[in-house]
Amino acid sequence: MATYAIGDIQGCYHAFKALLAHIQFNPKSDSLWLVGDIVNRGSGSLEMLRWCYQHQQSIKIVLGNHDLHALAVAHNLKPKHKHDTLQASIDAPESDVLFNWLRHQPLMHAENEYVMVHAGLLPQWSVDEALSCAREVEAALRADDYHSFLRQMYGNTPNQWRSDLTGIDRLRIITNAMTRMRICTAQGEMEFEFKGELPDIPAGYMPWFDVPFRKSQDVIIICGHWSALGLQQRENVFALDTGCLWGGQLTALCIETREITQVNHDVRDRVLKLI
Repeated sequence: MATYAIGDIQGCYHAFKALLAHIQFNPKSDSLWLVGDIVNRGSGSLEMLRWCYQHQQSIKIVLGNHDLHALAVAHNLKPKHKHDTLQASIDAPESDVLFNWLRHQPLMHAENEYVMVHAGLLPQWSVDEALSCAREVEAALRADDYHSFLRQMYGNTPNQWRSDLTGIDRLRIITNAMTRMRICTAQGEMEFEFKGELPDIPAGYMPWFDVPFRKSQDVIIICGHWSALGLQQRENVFALDTGCLWGGQLTALCIETREITQVNHDVRDRVLKLI
């Protein structure tokens, strides 16, 4: 019986299946934690949705920015991006069931000393505060008028947390922190354009997990989202997005042993040209 956390899959279904075979995953006894972005850009988004739905009793998933975008596109609230690979999922006979399941997944998962979130947590948030914030967005996603949230979730402002924020501003900053953030200032001001490597971070910014006196330092955070960062294994952070979509690896962390397992990308998953 083991628990494995897997980094951003983004529709790379063949690599995902190869990784499951490598770790000898048994859905009857093992558990998977998926750090979000299970769909989009790779060729197997529909296959990933179907697999996750079929095995939902064996997995924990948090939503990533591509998953939220998929929901907005599937409900005709936003146009598709040029490189989206969502049409097969939208056209599938069970599309409504699959996207309804996806819409009910959390933004953050906490269990024992571990926290899983797609991108990160703002430095001002304790784990309990972050969980409370996540539940606000989850409630909006699960409400009857969820279209309203999906329609307004896009945007880069506000980019700094205030506890007195309300309405869509509050929901958007929570969503952005948990699904899009890579870097911020010591005061938690987020910047969303940077996607590069650590040495190239703009002056005045740092990885969100390196902010001094971050209030969530007392737990181990498992995250993804930042493929250029590569695999990070720190005392209290495991970053697992290793760029499978871009020709890198798909990575699994065994939570009980801290062992890392990786498989290479599979050319059958590739839709985008490697850059």
